[in-house]
Amino acid sequence: MSRDEAISIATEFASNGRFLADLTRRVAIATESQNPERRPECYRYLREIEAGFAELGFASEIIENPDPTGGPLLIARRQEGDDLPTLLIYGHGDVVAGMEGRWANERDPWHISVEGERIYGRGTADNKGQHTIVMLALEAVLQTRGHLGFNTVALIETSEETGSAGLREVCLAHREKLSADWLIASDGPRLAMERPTLDGGTRGTVDFDLVCDLRAGAHHSGNWGGLIANPAAILANAIASLISQTGRIHVRGILPAEIPPSVRTALSRIDLKAEKDGPALDPWWGEPGLSQPERVFGWNALEVLAMTAGTPEQPINAIPPRASARLQIRYTVDTDPATFIPVIRAHLDAHGFENVTIVPMAQESDWGATRLDPEHPLMRWAAASVEKTTGQAPTILPNAGGSLPNDCFADVLGMPTIWVPHSYSGCSQHAPDEHLLQPLVREGLAIMAGLFWDLGTPGGPERNFTKTKR
Repeated sequence: MSRDEAISIATEFASNGRFLADLTRRVAIATESQNPERRPECYRYLREIEAGFAELGFASEIIENPDPTGGPLLIARRQEGDDLPTLLIYGHGDVVAGMEGRWANERDPWHISVEGERIYGRGTADNKGQHTIVMLALEAVLQTRGHLGFNTVALIETSEETGSAGLREVCLAHREKLSADWLIASDGPRLAMERPTLDGGTRGTVDFDLVCDLRAGAHHSGNWGGLIANPAAILANAIASLISQTGRIHVRGILPAEIPPSVRTALSRIDLKAEKDGPALDPWWGEPGLSQPERVFGWNALEVLAMTAGTPEQPINAIPPRASARLQIRYTVDTDPATFIPVIRAHLDAHGFENVTIVPMAQESDWGATRLDPEHPLMRWAAASVEKTTGQAPTILPNAGGSLPNDCFADVLGMPTIWVPHSYSGCSQHAPDEHLLQPLVREGLAIMAGLFWDLGTPGGPERNFTKTKR
């Protein structure tokens, strides 16, 4: 038995039909969490996953969500020894809308179709394909060694695409069942398709509306233009007071004081490049003095997501009574999101925009910012394992630019976390023609088998002593 044998078995799953067979069954279950009528499908999906874990020696239970807006969850556990460390793995079985009829070449979102290197189907990349890779890698290690060498807890939810309703409450209520030394999970895209990525956390989000509502109705622009205030013009100027024409944030109170040295060092090794099918990067946009990786992974961003005034699809000769815009702050762990709205309110008042109202949005996802220091022992260990498997050092991101419910694991459960994505930015997740790339599946199986093999080998990563002492 050897590490190479385990990796060989894992990668063979990519070519002998096993991976496709498992994924085909799972994609066929239409787990659209935004559609209440699909709730029974979420239960059916968890029973499918429960059966897969049972074959690996896991005991499972399906947990009812304490939040009525959320779907069920699965907790599965394989216990090999009370003195052994414990790994937590996570995945989500729900998907966004299938968007039937909008896929190219008459593809069915609930049926796997393989075209060249692409595996099409809803959930292939986000997230059914990725936690299928994790499960098969565990199987490969078990086939080779006969045991993992650590205990494993798996948490599969069915509400991630609607904000992980109830996940925090489940983590609090089932803290002992979910207690672990580390989280290693797979979701999201790699930073660059050709190089493995390790994410130590995510940025958080705060959404809010700016509204300028001046009067009851619209008034003819010929009769009233120049006599009454235009809320669209006022709102545009208010936004311009917050962020410049080159993307520099003027309201400095919502920004980090600095980027920590270890984070800056890790980001200095990254060369961001536009993907083939993605937009060109704008080097002139964003915080002056920061590199592009620092701007998206080490800093806060303030974005305007939408603006309306009047009736854009059918403009009329009238001054609109009201204008509104949806803004979003993506923030790192270096700032306190509770201060954002008060700071922006004070800024607007100081610049004469008392007639612009701030309306905080109830967050679809209540996911806070998290980060694992690039020099953390778990990150160093994982990077060495991935390099041993692939022959190249992975890209290390202290936190990804996007968001995941990682704060439930890092903060609520109190463990170091690493995300190992097996997709890429051009995978069309959340859109028609979602797909997974076969080369990334094969490499992902190898990477995860190597990580799990190394985790059960003497000399593994330092255990989570916070967890151990509890």
